[in-house]
Amino acid sequence: MPTQDTRTPSPPFGYSRECHYDRDKQVRIVAEFHANKIRPSRIAYRVGIDIALIEALIAGEEEPERFPRLVAHYRRQRFRDRLGSLSRDRGARRFEAEMRITREFQSEQEL
Repeated sequence: MPTQDTRTPSPPFGYSRECHYDRDKQVRIVAEFHANKIRPSRIAYRVGIDIALIEALIAGEEEPERFPRLVAHYRRQRFRDRLGSLSRDRGARRFEAEMRITREFQSEQEL
């Protein structure tokens, strides 16, 4: 006798909730998540923003001037935050971490 599957189904691809943000806030959220290297499907799943909008923003089809500026702003903010978190480290460990973070930031700027 087969047992019935009692697990809840997965939400549709890319969605888990309704989005309650206006368009401006959605663009800012996508820029911040993208700057932190979060996948588009994950952004849509967590926040409920339409995945088509997310992909259009990343591809440069929507908000082609504003979105890259926002991403650059959030990347600089992330860079400053990561460097600031090293305040308690000392010596070679701190230097190596600063160099690694700086290299990662510079490679992101080239993208």
